Amino acid sequence: MADIQSVRFEPNETPPTPLAVGLAFQLVILTISGIVLTPTIVITAGNGPADFLIWGIFAALVVSGLCTMLQAVRWHWFGSGHVLLMGTSGAFIAVCVTALSVGGAAMLCTLVLVSSLVQFGLARNLAMVRRIITPTVAGVVIMLIPVTVFPIIFDMLSDVQPEHTNYAPIVAGATILIGAGLSMRATGMLRLWTPLIGLLSGTLIAVMLGMFDMSQIASAAWVGFPSLAWPGLDLSFGPLFWSLLPAFVFVTVVGMVETIGDAVAIQRVSQRSVRAADFRVVQGAVGTDGVGNLLSGLIGTVPNTTYSTSVAVTELTGVASRRVGVFAGIILLLFAFLPKLQAVIMSLPAPVAGGYLSILLAMLFVVGMKLVVRDGLDFRKAVIVGVSLWIGAGFQFNLIFPDMLTGGGAIATILQNGMTVGGFVAIFLTVLWELTSSRRKRLVTTLQVDKLDDLREFITQTASGWKWKASSIDRVVQVNEELILTLIEDAKQDDSDEPRTLRVSAKHDSGAIQLEYLAATGEENIEDRALVMQEAASSEQAPDLSLRLLHHLASEVRHQQYLNLDVVNVRVERVAPTG
Repeated sequence: MADIQSVRFEPNETPPTPLAVGLAFQLVILTISGIVLTPTIVITAGNGPADFLIWGIFAALVVSGLCTMLQAVRWHWFGSGHVLLMGTSGAFIAVCVTALSVGGAAMLCTLVLVSSLVQFGLARNLAMVRRIITPTVAGVVIMLIPVTVFPIIFDMLSDVQPEHTNYAPIVAGATILIGAGLSMRATGMLRLWTPLIGLLSGTLIAVMLGMFDMSQIASAAWVGFPSLAWPGLDLSFGPLFWSLLPAFVFVTVVGMVETIGDAVAIQRVSQRSVRAADFRVVQGAVGTDGVGNLLSGLIGTVPNTTYSTSVAVTELTGVASRRVGVFAGIILLLFAFLPKLQAVIMSLPAPVAGGYLSILLAMLFVVGMKLVVRDGLDFRKAVIVGVSLWIGAGFQFNLIFPDMLTGGGAIATILQNGMTVGGFVAIFLTVLWELTSSRRKRLVTTLQVDKLDDLREFITQTASGWKWKASSIDRVVQVNEELILTLIEDAKQDDSDEPRTLRVSAKHDSGAIQLEYLAATGEENIEDRALVMQEAASSEQAPDLSLRLLHHLASEVRHQQYLNLDVVNVRVERVAPTG
């Protein structure tokens, strides 16, 4: 997690334009290869026509640029308001190749478009899956991204012509040492430019050693627009469409988990002070994912998603200003019409790109680890994390039931993706825990002071049924009253005269009671305010009596803010016996 010293510019702050443009260009440099490579792999492997390949790359850059800007600026409920670069999704390669080869380009585009509707639905109703797609699940997926990508990155370190084999370690080593070394030691403005310095240093050494190939740059046009090769849509919705749709929906959900992890992680590294993740931001990020897939299907290219590289670059540079995202989107749009600039990026020696991406992906793994730890790593979550990581890595490296995966096909290819398998295992274990846990007791009431007696009776009867003693029940009742008073105070920000509906549930969990409150309240985040209470050294520094008591009595307070819904989770431990 970024600390006060490391975050130089928060999302709403304005860095100098040259710095913002430089960092945006650097982010594009690090991701454009993946944006271009994914449609190339899909269309080539799926035997797509050459004109569709050129069009697919152009369309991918256009969609990536537009959606990257939407992520940064936030329009209505779309966009995260953070630096989250959008690009083509490698998770869809297997299903896209299958759809293209057996159904054609129009069938592929239709499946991509329909899968976007799933993202729109889940984005608007993200609170409904809050117990399944948790920060722990998102952190596992974030950690598995480097695990699945590192084999490709390590191959890049030695991907050179035979005559340059002995130079590859020099170029890759220099890129890593200069980039990592400067990042650790540099201070002030110099630290902000260390990633680009490491990249340029490695490239310069490669040029001096004769490893930089200029032929592709020389033959590319300066400005160009591809011939129209839009494949259209296949709206027949025949048996082939319905047989392929489930695989697209599953990979879309897995990609959504990655986006949720990215959206939570980018908030962690973009703030000077520790604050709770705003799930309205997460919903905006997932909604933009849906926009990207919708545009990809309509225009004619492969699906779009957030790039976790954005999180690593933001943490490394400390610049989280949304201006970087806007400029990155503009640069991607320009690259769509500038083939020569695309050629410059694509001509970067593989050891240079691989060396620097090694630093970014290593940092990304730590970001995922922080998400898991921040969510509270108890024994149950440790099991979910450990099992998911090991099973994901086992399938990624073809170590688990390898004979069953040698037949090929879409399912076998999906099972060889560690992020997909590990994410599915994390979701499955989380669902299993929810289903096998004690049944929740529920109460529906209104958010009013005169309903405290009903809530007190509900909690007393529930806790008594779990054999809790009077002292422990009194603690839970007091926590409930302090939280309700805080929610009522926050609700006064709304001008509506109608009382708010309040849904309360209670669950017994290893000697503690988990209380969950669902209501639409004000803009204040109770978890953030509880953190302030925790940091306060005296009562004079923490004037909010209800929150002070809440922090003192509850072992955990979590407040997730969604569009039109707030979810507050409070954990209260049983009072230990005295004597």
